[in-house]
Amino acid sequence: MATDSAPDLAKDVMAKNGTPENEDTPRGFAFGLTAYFLWGFLPLYLKAVAHIPSLEVLANRAIWSVPFAGLVLVLLRRTGDLKIALKNPRMLAMASLTAAIIGANWGIYVRSVAAGRTLDAALGYFINPLFSVLLAALILKERLTPAQMAAIGLAAIAVAILTVDAGGLPWVSIALTVTWGFYALFRKTLPIGPNQGFFLEVLLISIPCLPYVIWLEATGQGHLTNSSGWDAFILMAAGIVTAGPLMIYANGAKLLKLSTIGIMQYIAPTMIFLVAVFVFHEPLGSVKLGAFVLIWAALVLYTWSMLRQARGR
Repeated sequence: MATDSAPDLAKDVMAKNGTPENEDTPRGFAFGLTAYFLWGFLPLYLKAVAHIPSLEVLANRAIWSVPFAGLVLVLLRRTGDLKIALKNPRMLAMASLTAAIIGANWGIYVRSVAAGRTLDAALGYFINPLFSVLLAALILKERLTPAQMAAIGLAAIAVAILTVDAGGLPWVSIALTVTWGFYALFRKTLPIGPNQGFFLEVLLISIPCLPYVIWLEATGQGHLTNSSGWDAFILMAAGIVTAGPLMIYANGAKLLKLSTIGIMQYIAPTMIFLVAVFVFHEPLGSVKLGAFVLIWAALVLYTWSMLRQARGR
């Protein structure tokens, strides 16, 4: 997934580029669709590296994102803000926090697909917009509409049903929801553009990851030099797989309405759900299907409320 929530990232990009928020453009729509479809197919990549330890996949994902994201910044001539951020202790501290949270989110996602729990990951990303609304109400004191409160209630019922059925909380779904929600919340306080912010985050994550990967390779446990050429290729490709969709999205967000982006954000979890059921053949029992139906109903309510507010503005 992206490293910013869709509406927040769009606001960030628009604020820096002076682009109006009330227009959809074909180019923006194409960029947005491309990014969300790439995120929707990400489980296929993660399944291809499922035989490699999740921590090693995560480390390589961060390391190989650095040169790709850095090259994009150079080509776009957006390195000025990054230089300022690197000299600002407060900004580095906040970036370290967001990097740690998004790193945890990536690790959970990688592990869930490898463990055959892609459906749980899809559920977590479906719930995320509703959790973000709840966070905004609790922390930022934003007022919830009746429709939003009803949507959050339906999501809570769905989680309760899954908890009773499984005999415990759906930890993968909850962990992905919570990490992504808090990441989006804290990322809003980082005064730097999306491309620069992403580079800074993967740079910080790679600081502990690089010696870890070097140690793995030196002890013969790594998959870059001590395994097949295919393993090395797919690990190095993690940089493009991770950074590519975000860069595409960042350039499309400024050319779309916030309400359009809010609806499009459901494309990726829908595709993750379809891949889990029809490609990975993960079991979808009646109880889990019922929980998804409740979540989908909640998202309909949430989207209706969001569109109504957008029309009012």
